[in-house]
Parts: sequence; structure tokens; C-alpha cells
Amino acid sequence: MLGGLVVSAEGERLHLGTPKQQLVLAMLALDVGRLVTVDQLVDELWPDDPPRSAIPNARTYAANLRRLLSKVPGGLIALVREQGGYRIRTDEARIDLHRLRAQCRQARQAAAAGNVRQAVALLTGVIDKWSGPLLAGLPLGPSLRAQAESVDRERQAVVEQLAHLHLDTGRADLAVALLQGPAAQHPVRESAQALLMRALIEKDDLSGALAVYEAARDALADQLGVAPGAELERLRRSAVRSRSASRRAGVEGPVEGGPSVRPDRPGPAVNALPRVVPDFVGRREVVRRILDEIDAAGVDRPAIRIIDGMAGCGKTTLVVHLAALLADRCPDGQLYIDLHGQSVGGPVPSAAALVTLLRQLGVPAGRIPDELPERVEMWRRELALRRVVVVLDNAADTAQVEPLLPTSGRAVIFVTSRRRLLALSERPPVSLPVLSEQEGLSLLEALVGEDRVRADTVNAAEVVRLCGLLPLAIRLAGTRLAHRPAWQMSDMVRRLARKPTFLPQLQAEARTVVEAFAESYEPLGEPAKRVFRSFGLVGGDHLDPPMLAALSGLSLDETADVIDELVDRHLVEELNDTRYRLHDLMRQYAHELGVQKDPEDARAAAVGELLDHLVHSVVTVCEPVEEPRLVTRQLRLSAPRRPDLLALRRAGDLEWLEGQRSNLGALVRQAAREGHDWYAWRLARAGWRFYYLRSYFDDISTTHREGLAAANRSGDRHAIALMHNYLASACVRTAAYQEALGHLNQVVAIRAELGDPEGTDRARVNLGVLYWLTGRLQEALEINQSALRAGALDSLPILANVGLVLRILGRYEESLAVHRRHLFIARLRGEPFQLCNALGHVGGVRYRMGQGAQAERLLRAALALRDRTGHEYARAETLSDLAATYRQLGRYDEALKQHRAAVEAAASAGERHVQAEARNELALTLWTMGRHDESAAMYREALDIATRIAHPYEQGRALTGLAEHLVAVDAGEARRYWRRALAIFERMRVPEQHQVRRRLAESEE
Repeated sequence: MLGGLVVSAEGERLHLGTPKQQLVLAMLALDVGRLVTVDQLVDELWPDDPPRSAIPNARTYAANLRRLLSKVPGGLIALVREQGGYRIRTDEARIDLHRLRAQCRQARQAAAAGNVRQAVALLTGVIDKWSGPLLAGLPLGPSLRAQAESVDRERQAVVEQLAHLHLDTGRADLAVALLQGPAAQHPVRESAQALLMRALIEKDDLSGALAVYEAARDALADQLGVAPGAELERLRRSAVRSRSASRRAGVEGPVEGGPSVRPDRPGPAVNALPRVVPDFVGRREVVRRILDEIDAAGVDRPAIRIIDGMAGCGKTTLVVHLAALLADRCPDGQLYIDLHGQSVGGPVPSAAALVTLLRQLGVPAGRIPDELPERVEMWRRELALRRVVVVLDNAADTAQVEPLLPTSGRAVIFVTSRRRLLALSERPPVSLPVLSEQEGLSLLEALVGEDRVRADTVNAAEVVRLCGLLPLAIRLAGTRLAHRPAWQMSDMVRRLARKPTFLPQLQAEARTVVEAFAESYEPLGEPAKRVFRSFGLVGGDHLDPPMLAALSGLSLDETADVIDELVDRHLVEELNDTRYRLHDLMRQYAHELGVQKDPEDARAAAVGELLDHLVHSVVTVCEPVEEPRLVTRQLRLSAPRRPDLLALRRAGDLEWLEGQRSNLGALVRQAAREGHDWYAWRLARAGWRFYYLRSYFDDISTTHREGLAAANRSGDRHAIALMHNYLASACVRTAAYQEALGHLNQVVAIRAELGDPEGTDRARVNLGVLYWLTGRLQEALEINQSALRAGALDSLPILANVGLVLRILGRYEESLAVHRRHLFIARLRGEPFQLCNALGHVGGVRYRMGQGAQAERLLRAALALRDRTGHEYARAETLSDLAATYRQLGRYDEALKQHRAAVEAAASAGERHVQAEARNELALTLWTMGRHDESAAMYREALDIATRIAHPYEQGRALTGLAEHLVAVDAGEARRYWRRALAIFERMRVPEQHQVRRRLAESEE
């Protein structure tokens, strides 16, 4: 079957007949021993428009094959006709695909047992004998096409497994040779690209590894509209660091003491720390004492250390240095968050900080609970299982930090603050003083060179003193000196002593620190000064070059040159090659300079330029995941003021948006509070699709509430309706159904008032989804059918809604017809996302009609298409239906595997009603298998979720399941559960009411 369909008997090939006849044989051979129905054959041979003679033709093909195979000597293979279909009986080992799959299983077992040599030999044999794609040359239908894609992925997985083994045994050369072809053939398969990068790095071919990264990045952007994943990014950084280290050392390979480039080396799962200062000096006693205290804390409880001190005294530098030193002790991750305790925009709320920290740990956004207590519980549960070091930088107060601290486990937590936080740790805080004079001189030496300091120690000491012994100020002065080799120490003293003070409020902390800032700022050219002041205009975490160009009015090239100068002078901190930020103290300085130097209207105009650029940037990035016509109509944008700055924004680059997430929220707030209402609601709406896809429902709520306030101030009814609409989306996903209802009713009223029939219909369709979730099925059905008849909206989502409601009402034939229409239109349009949904929905109806074999084929095809296209929406429902199909077919082990995958997928997506549905289905399978205690526990989980979100249908199902458990031990309690379920089902008018009524009557006899 691999490389083409061939049947050989005694060395001679059999003539298999027409392509359609060969497809019949292929369907049977893929599922040796299992019944393939005539309906399945018809759907495969004529997927679009089967002729009237389809069934007789399929039977004729099967009869021809039966006669042909009966001639094979020894009865080694037979095609058997049974009621409803056919099956093939033969030894699976006689079919190449099944034989090679068995060999792969043997290889995995050998590798698990530590017999790597045997595993390598087996897998090498598999690859050598895998002669080509499944059924090459035949016109495959939907089922065989899905299986061909699945088999192709199997071969890729075998190649990657063998490459892993080669890397584990130090044979990177063999891994490279094995991977180059598959990696080129599948440029968007990130696992293959990552393995090839690893192998090239092992061979010290760092340029080759970076070339692989660039090719994968371009392919992912072009074909899928996404950025490379975390593993590819980590390998890229590793290769860049090693290449840079090698160049500095003048050698090709890794330098001694440099960063390791072995990606499989044990190390942190994530490193979110800011850049470690390479010239860290001083603080030896503090470092030693803190490390000793952490060691004394033992390994059975978390170690929490608080470091406080004035602004600029080096708290962040110290704790980042300590966190890096503890990397080996904490191999599961190094986490970091700036809590913005002194920010103009206010500190980061504890709930929002937990989202950031949990995301750094890799927890999907959809799994993060909505309420603070549940988030705290999840965070502490995650930390209890990991050895991580966490830096909570720039804390505002105890109330902000306390929810972020673990109560068990072996994590190390560092908290920095300008205030004394006495209640957070058993040990008193470490109050970090300014540097001693000797430490200050050591830092100055590290920056300008030992010879220059020792040539004039008196004036060097005066420089340190004038900098208030603050590390930040000394670093600025030292950088200025380093760039002026002709200057003497006395020149710097003279300049520091005569500079005016721009921040009077800082005089109490360090009278001359601003003079040090000014010494680095004043010599700048006007463009550089303008860019530096631009940082003080906005309150986000960081800015990138196009954002700074928008703020300053410079070109992108000019801005890039200026940023390099600012970084060189240590006025700006470089987070990576596209993100820059200022220290809190420096940002305050930049803000004060802006207030003094730039008129208020000029500052407001600059912020407006940034907001305009950001709105257009977000729209560009979200283009592949949005409906462009809808966004254009909703936002009513004029042309971008700076189209030149959009060149760096790539459509589909959602990772750029991930990095800008905190900025977007801060800038929506700033726009709303500084009179930029026109941009406030537009920026909120532009980011909605990203927030929604990543399950950042808190962000939707906060940004759109600000947008709603801005829209209300401006009196823009269109904008008010938009904000209500998208606030409703967050409420629906977080199961705040009554609040969602209020928002959507507002939308309907406003759209009707504006004379916008399409907008009114769209809002009513959204209401229909809410009605479906809350059990108002007839109203949901009527709304969607009315929208379908009107024909003003895209019919595909509405068809899906109609079909789902009909399915719950038990009107399976009607539901199937609607979903098949959805599938037909999606195929005509070539829309993969809609194809995934339609295939899954048709499969779900087939399963509920008792057509398990057809359901399995359709559901597997839907999942295969999701895997290929990356569309994850509704994946959990498809997995749950596939699991239930396996239960129906009596394949319980496969059912349990898919049930657990469904529960996990529902949790990752954050869809609570699906979480309840997946648990109800799993509970039913466990009951069927006789595992009654586990089943009851799962029903209780489903009931708890469904009750909390007021989702009646899954409540009723869970109550019914629990009643079946109780009837033998407490008939009265079982009847109580049945009555509750019956009330729900009668109100919804679903067919389950008849079964429950019958069981209730039986129990009362």
C-alpha cells in the first residue's frame, strides 16, 4: 500500500482493475478484519454526487475483488461479504503498512528498555522499506485522503524518532543526513526543523542552523500566518549566542566557559529573566548571605527573600544575578514579572500578574481560572510540582504580592520593592544600601578600565560620590566616560557638578542622581533626545523601533540608529533586538524632560501618532484570523498616517501581539484617559480576535470596558454597540451568561436604532448562541433560521448553529442535512476552518444516529484536517464525539484515550460547557466499562461545572447519570435527581425527557 497499491502472489502482481475498484480494496486493507459498510464505500468513491447506481457499482467492485483474491494460493487472503458490508481476512503482517507499524512498535519498546542499538536498526529498516506515500497514484476520497495524511505524519514521526536516537548517541552527522529531506519537504513541521537545528548545532554548523530557522520562519509566516514556536526560538537564541561567543574568541566552535549549545542539556524549561548584567560587581556579602539563607531553608519548602531599597540602588540587578546563580538548583524555570509598583499607570493587579506567571510556566490561557482565588490555587499547585526561581520585581505593597507567593514546594522567590514589606517572609527584608565607595569604584573600573580609574583615584571617587553611590547613575557616568577616551576624571566631575536638577522629588533620595542622567542626555543630538523623551510619553512595558518612530516622527532607519546610541549610553535597556525599555527612574526623568521641553499639544499629537500606528499594526497582524470586510466596516479606519512603519508587521505574527499584550492594555487605558477616545475603542476592538484566540478574556473585559467608556463620552452609537458586543463574547466564554445577555440586548437595540439590519441580525445570531447555552433552544433555532432566510450574513456559522440546536433537540435527520449543506458550501469555498467544523458536526450526528463506523471516519478526518491546518476551535467537542463513537463500537481503550484528550483540550480552550460535556461522556464510558466509582466522580465534576455556569443541558445529563448510580443504594435520592433532570429536559423540550420520565416511573412502581 505504500508507494502505490500492489498485490503480489508467488512473485506475480495481480491485476486489480479500475481505480475505483482499487479504492475498495484499499478501504478494506487499511482496516483488516473490520467491517467496512457499503455506505462507507459509496461516500469514499463518490464523495460529492453519488450516482443512482452507486451501491450496485460498489458491490460489483467488491465481488470482482472477492473472485480475484480467491485465486491466491493457500487461502492467504479472503474478501468476505457480510450483512451491510465487507471485510478482509488475512495476516496483517502480509500488508506493508501494518508490518512496518509493528516494527515501529518494537523499536519504541526497545528504546524504552534502553536497547538503543536495536531500536536504531529497526527504525532504519522501516525507513528503508517505506517506499512512498500511501496509495500513491489513486484518486483518494475524504477518508483515504485523511488516512494518507495520517500515514505521512507517521513516517515523519519515525524519521524524527530515529534522528532523536542518533542525537542521543552522538551521531549528529547521521541525524542531519536523515532530516534534511523531510525538513525541506515539510517546512512548517516545527518538530523536524527543531531536530535539524539541534543536529547542526551539535556539528557546530551554527550558520546552517540559523538558515534552517529562517527558512522555517518564512514558511510558517507564508503558509500558516504564525511565528516560530518557543523551541525554534530557543534554538535560534542558542545558536546566535554561540556564534557570537565563537567570533569573539576567534574560533568556530563553542568557547570554554561560554553558553552551552546542546539543546538537550538539562536546564530551565523557561527563562524569562531580563538580561543578566555582565559586569556585576560588589554586593558580595549580600549575595553570600542570601544564598546561605536559601540553603538553610532546605529543599522541602519555598524560600522567599525580600529586597527593598531606594530607586536606582540595584535591587533588580541583584536579584536577576541571584536568580541566574540558582539556575542549576531550579532547573524547571526562571520566571520574572515587573509588578510596576511605582508606575504612573498603577501597579499590576495580582490576578493579571498570575496570568503572566502561569503563561510563563506554559499553562494555556484557557485553563487559567477567571477568579483570583482559583488562580492562586492553580499557581501554588503548579509551583508545588516544580523547582523554579521567581522574581517579583518592583512590588507595590504586601496585598499585591501575597497571592503570588507559594505555600509549598521548593521554589525560590525574590521580591523587590521600594517599600519595606515586613509581613511576607519569616526573615526580615534585606534593605539594600547604596554601594560602598570601593564597590562604586569597582563598578566604574569595569566600565572605563582599571588604568583610567587608578590614574586619578581622587576624581574617580568624586564621580562615584556625585552619582550618589547609586549603581544606575555610576553606570551612566561610566558609559559616558568610556565613549570619551580623551576625557579625564576631572572633566566628568566638572560636568556632573554643574548640571541642573530636573527632578526635585528625587533630591531626598539622591541629590545628584539626575545630574548623572543629564550628563548622558545633554550631549545627545536632537533626534536622539526626542526619541529618549518619547519613552516618557507612554506607560507601557517597552517600545519597539516602529512605535518609537511613530512617537518621535523620525524615519525607521533614523530611529534604529538613535536607539543604538541610547543603548550604548545605557539610557535605554535592550530587552532583545526589537524591544527596548527604561528603568523606572529613567522613565520618570524622560517624562519630566518631555513636560519641560515639549508643548502639551505636541505630546498629545505624538501619542495620537503611536495609537494610529498601533491600531493599523494590530489589524495587519490579525488579518489571517479575522474577517477583513467586517473589521474594515466596524473600525472605519482612515489610511495609516505612517504606512512606512507597517513594513515590519507581518500578517499572522501573533507572537508579536503576545509580546505587546501588556502594552495594548496600558495604551487603551491611556487613550481613554487622555482624550484619545477615537483610538481607545478602536484599539480595543482591533485586539479582540487575538485575545479571544488566546483565551485572554480578562483582557477583553478590561480593554473593552475602557473602550465602552470612551465610546459613551464621544456619543458614537456604533462604537458603543461594538464594545457591548465584544464584552458579551468574554462574558459568554467565562459563563457570565446574564451579563452577556444584557450586553447583547443593548447591541440589538442600538443596531435597530441606527437602521443597521445586518448588524441587528448579527447581534441576534449571537443572542441565539447564548440562548442555546442557557437552554432556550426553540428561541435559538428561530433566531438562526430567520437569519438564514434573510441571507444577509455569512451562512456557514449560522448553519453550524442550526445544526447543533437540531441535534440537541433530537431531530437528527434535519441536523444531518443542515451540516451536510455546511460541508458542501465549505468545500466549494475552500475554507479549511469551516471544513473542520462541518466534518466534526456531521460525524457527531452520525454517532448519535448509531452509525459508528461512518462517525469514526468523519471525526478522524476532521481531527486530521485540524492538525494540518492548525485550527483548534471545537477540537474538544470532536475528540469527545470520537471517544463516544469508540464506546459505541465497543473499543473502550481507544475511547478512554480520546476522552482524556477531550477533557484536556476543553480545559486548554477554557470552554466550560465543553468541559462539562467531555466529563459527562467520559463518565458514561466508565459506567459502561463497570468502573462505577470513577464514573460517579466524573458525573459529579460535570455537574459542578455545569451548575456553576448555569448550563442546563449538561446539568441534566449529569443528574441523570448520578441517578443511575444511586438507584440501587438510595432510590429516594435517585428519584430526586431524576426529577431535577426531568424539569430541565422538559423545559428544553429535548428527547432525554422521555427516558428520564420512564426511569422515574419505573423507580416509583
